[in-house]
Amino acid sequence: MIGLIQRVSNASVSVDGEITGQIDQGILLLLGVQQHDDEQSADKLLHKVLNYRIFSDDNGKMNLSLLDIQAELLVVSQFTLAADTRKGLRPGFSSAGSPQQAQQLYDYVVARAGQQVTTASGRFAADMQVSLCNDGPVTFWLEV
Repeated sequence: MIGLIQRVSNASVSVDGEITGQIDQGILLLLGVQQHDDEQSADKLLHKVLNYRIFSDDNGKMNLSLLDIQAELLVVSQFTLAADTRKGLRPGFSSAGSPQQAQQLYDYVVARAGQQVTTASGRFAADMQVSLCNDGPVTFWLEV
């Protein structure tokens, strides 16, 4: 499972001009599911996302997590994160999870996150428009 996280001042996602999710300060999580992923890998990734220390403490050091500062989370499905880009000029998606598996795990992550923090989300498999103000910029690739 792959998560691209961005520390944001605010972020939103819309489908057909309608905002489906928006947050203020927090993390935008772009979530990619691979064939071998399951609920255990989803739990590991979510634990990392919620506890990854990317917010500044009083000394300006990145020592605080999303949970520490009680910020928000926006989860957006991102099929293309599972792309194999090592060869050629066209991405391959043979390692990506099936649409059914990916949707089940995406819904699982959104539900589990919502039990711990204020969580918003996009719409799985939709053509989404994502807007964000990347704070820093701070962006990390997480993989479990």
